[in-house]
Amino acid sequence: MSQTPSPLHNALSLAASGVPVLPLRRGKVPFGNCPACADNACGGRPNMRVTGPCRCAAPCHAWAAATTDPAVIVSPSWAAAWRRAVCVGYHPGGAGLTVVDLDDADAITWARAALPATQIVPTTRGQHWIYRGAMVSRNAVRPGVDIKSTMAYARYLGPGTGTMADLPDAVRTLAVKSPSPARLAAHAAVVPAGVGSGECPHRTPAYLTRGIAMAEQRITEASSAVHATVYRTFLAVLSRHGRCGCLTDTHVARLFTAAQRKGETARHCADAWANARITLGL
Repeated sequence: MSQTPSPLHNALSLAASGVPVLPLRRGKVPFGNCPACADNACGGRPNMRVTGPCRCAAPCHAWAAATTDPAVIVSPSWAAAWRRAVCVGYHPGGAGLTVVDLDDADAITWARAALPATQIVPTTRGQHWIYRGAMVSRNAVRPGVDIKSTMAYARYLGPGTGTMADLPDAVRTLAVKSPSPARLAAHAAVVPAGVGSGECPHRTPAYLTRGIAMAEQRITEASSAVHATVYRTFLAVLSRHGRCGCLTDTHVARLFTAAQRKGETARHCADAWANARITLGL
């Protein structure tokens, strides 16, 4: 009968593939800092991307302790932690990955409709959808959904199934913080700054009118992945007309209205619009 690999065995295997690992104790949480690093007296590493001023030999500072160095993983300083470890954690962002943590059946149903297929790992209550690409981590981006990437750890639960896909804009957009009501109103009526005179310089004003109508139709006809479709449509409109000064409040309102008819919230519309502008440098 085959024996379940130990946490240390799994950790070394993951590290060999370039995934930074750390031991997790009961409760599936990192080990606490050692006495010398308690309360980050050492300078700590919680606010650093990968490493920081602390060079403690013990597995301190949670995700920031994650490493791919086998000499560190099997060192005497880590040995006591591995003896008590119940599983392996890893730093997704350090491996250039993002984990969409789906906590329940409703979250899984949403992901199947809104996100592109990728590598899926079953969890105790739901699933981890793993994408190639790192981003900011954020909890509770929607009911039952957390994003774990940079400055976070995830529990290793096996290789999963499916082929890993590139990180989609639909996931990146989820991590945008909810704006204040004042900012939301500003985004809803935004007119992108441009350098033109108010007339579309590409062809004729009819070109813009036709483009907005086509964008509305693209959103309206989306049968799945509505959030991603809205973002890509906003991106396409802004890439054509965002710099010429021809977009008006009315044009933007038409796009937002089409998206909200498909179930998007005002916040998601504002966030998608803002993300598209940032992507294009507007």
